[in-house]
Amino acid sequence: MCLREYRSLSRKIVFSSIPSPSSGSLNLGPLALRGYGLMIALGVLAAVWLMSKRFSDRSLSPDHAAGIAMWGVPAGIVGARIYHVITDWGRFSGNWGDAFKIWKGGLGILGGVILGYMAATLYCKRANLDLRTAMDVVAPSIPLAQMIGRWGNWFNQELYGRPTDLPWALEIDPENRPTKHIEEATFHPTFLYESLWNLLVVLALLKIDRMKKLSRGMLFIVYFALYSIGRLWVEALRIDEATKLAGLRINIWVFSCVLLLSLGAIIKVEWKRERTEEIETGSPQNSSSVQSQIEEERSGPSINP
Repeated sequence: MCLREYRSLSRKIVFSSIPSPSSGSLNLGPLALRGYGLMIALGVLAAVWLMSKRFSDRSLSPDHAAGIAMWGVPAGIVGARIYHVITDWGRFSGNWGDAFKIWKGGLGILGGVILGYMAATLYCKRANLDLRTAMDVVAPSIPLAQMIGRWGNWFNQELYGRPTDLPWALEIDPENRPTKHIEEATFHPTFLYESLWNLLVVLALLKIDRMKKLSRGMLFIVYFALYSIGRLWVEALRIDEATKLAGLRINIWVFSCVLLLSLGAIIKVEWKRERTEEIETGSPQNSSSVQSQIEEERSGPSINP
């Protein structure tokens, strides 16, 4: 049976499904654009646009958005690739040259955020920009970039989930299926699940920010908590090869820790702030000293690396 006949037969398994691109590239005349890189670029542009708008809303220069991007994006891409190679080292063992083939996919968001944050910290120091304020501005832009960038996995036919016959199942070509699922035609589109979750995270962060209830810098921590929740669910669905620890994908362990640490930081900082405000309300004679303590709590924890 030829490949075309095999694909035609496989697609009859489900009533409907999401097709995958036949190629990972978009051909524009003589120019071929890698879909993976294009989605990352579009995600970065969207993030810069949102950052620019949010800086303006705070009466700060919108040019800070481009400045943070110029420092943070290259560092973030390097950090994301390093994280992917470290957490999936078995795939590169004996063939370390593939570690530099970033166009084939393989970016770990956590490494990107960490190294990007460090680079943004340097920019803020040079630009005399308050770091906590900048992180509050940046926070919703990160999942916005992720929401768009995840579609790069669709072009590469990678990082999908378990086989399924749901109406929104994703078609995967035989050559891109794991051996043990070679006869399965459709799989959970985990890239789509995470993309939609990131959209919800963007909306939630914007809503929380408008409420003005959090200490400065804490919106960035809330991002980590919200993203980790969705990522844990997606990781549980994925079937691609991954380094495991005690039978679980290493990213499940990592994002479980990130979630717990984020929640702990949020609870500690916000509980202390609310408690300080309650003390002020009950003891007006100490208002001067307590007020200074409140301002210190509202400034949030130091998040300098």
